[in-house]
Amino acid sequence: MSTDDPLREPAETAITQCMALESDESCVIVTDDKRDPIGQALYAVASEITDDALLVRYPPGETHGGEPPEPVAAAMAASDVSLAPTTKSITHTRARVEATRAGARVATLPGITEEVFRTGLDADYESIAAHCEAVLEQVADATEVRVETARGTDITFDLGDRSFLSDTGIVHEPGASSNLPAGEVFVSPVSADGRFVVDGTMAPHGLLAEGQDLTFEVEDGLVTHISDETIRETVETAAEEVGDAAYNLAELGIGTNVAVTDLIGSVLLDEKAAGTVHIAIGDDSGIGGDVEAPIHLDGIVRDPAVFADGVEVDLPRAP
Repeated sequence: MSTDDPLREPAETAITQCMALESDESCVIVTDDKRDPIGQALYAVASEITDDALLVRYPPGETHGGEPPEPVAAAMAASDVSLAPTTKSITHTRARVEATRAGARVATLPGITEEVFRTGLDADYESIAAHCEAVLEQVADATEVRVETARGTDITFDLGDRSFLSDTGIVHEPGASSNLPAGEVFVSPVSADGRFVVDGTMAPHGLLAEGQDLTFEVEDGLVTHISDETIRETVETAAEEVGDAAYNLAELGIGTNVAVTDLIGSVLLDEKAAGTVHIAIGDDSGIGGDVEAPIHLDGIVRDPAVFADGVEVDLPRAP
């Protein structure tokens, strides 16, 4: 790969700063036919550091949260470091969970595009880690979190004994995992009640137009109403396989990446934007929950007020 390739610098950031790949470690790059240029860029940098680098490519998955082929999962579990730029997310899959349980350091890049790869990895991840820590300090002991917005979101999350986790992009310890681009503090709630209104980004629509708000009603931790027909059909299809698990209120995340100044329509990048929250439906088994489903659908909510046990959280903001 040429040193003036626009994918070279973000690949170096991912491999060296985020993953800290060493010369005596193995590295597996997992990609698919639609994300091959990014996979090739990561492989080129990794192969300059270690002789034990492997590029694994397979056809794009059908849904976010769908399992990759078994040989791909086996390669991930056998590696020291694995990066997965894929069309459909494998973040919340057994393959990713088993790889980290085996001690691999894993970064998933679900839905990554070349634009997002270039812009989202043009950041100081040590600074992002500091913003994660500042938010984590405010929510770490909370048992209940409430989110409100002027657009109609009013939802309360019961955390029970579950703790917020931090996605900093710094993946230096065995068994650690992160999304890239990174920057969020997140939790899988035990239950939730209320309404959330997505007015930022949500697949398959991308960046929502003004007035294109998507409304979700939640009771006892299950989504009971979805205003959007396309998303509703996606969840209903998953429910044919796993029942109520498809309607599970899976995640509350708080964005901490101050380098993301505008939403661009990429869930991967936009959910990290400082001053936003995202709420997900479906699988939570990879983030501290106990529900397995073939989907994990994130919706980004702009301009929220977040309260942890009644105290408003000071959210990071982009400059």
